[in-house]
Amino acid sequence: MFTVFSAGDIGAWRMTRCEAARGDGLPAAARLAITPSDRLAPSSQQPPSHQLWQLAGFASNVRYVERAEKTALVNVQAGLGRTEATCAALIPIKKSAAWWDLTQEERRDIFEAQSHHIAGSMTYLPAIARQLYHARDLGQPFDFLTWFEYAPEHADDFEQLVAHLRQTPEWAFVEREVDIRLTRA
Repeated sequence: MFTVFSAGDIGAWRMTRCEAARGDGLPAAARLAITPSDRLAPSSQQPPSHQLWQLAGFASNVRYVERAEKTALVNVQAGLGRTEATCAALIPIKKSAAWWDLTQEERRDIFEAQSHHIAGSMTYLPAIARQLYHARDLGQPFDFLTWFEYAPEHADDFEQLVAHLRQTPEWAFVEREVDIRLTRA
């Protein structure tokens, strides 16, 4: 099952910001719709006229984690769709060829041993819920689509989380990132 993020005139989320953090951005839109799909449209197919762009990904098993980290995440991470979580962010990321040339073990070392991606993010759970969608193997323009949801009172916490992640050695491998902020319409 795929998840399709469609920016345009319709959708349950109102886009409040859409800016490039690194590399090329995406056009801002009024709304963002999120829909499940059992198939993807061919990459050559243009989105419907009411959409500016579409990104698709799939949720997969958790990667780059050790058993204790996965257990800790499962025990504290909140689910998506909480009524109080009226703020959201979609952050599509494309990593460099240098990242993908590394072995799994080398990526894990940068991801956690050097960048403390999991340990640093745990501080913000369960206030901030997250779902990672993989897109690289689908031929999408981004490798990952990260979806976050949080209540308005946790907006500053979310800004701290994003700032922390962008200061890590892992972020040196990011060649394109778009920061899209939303509120429930």
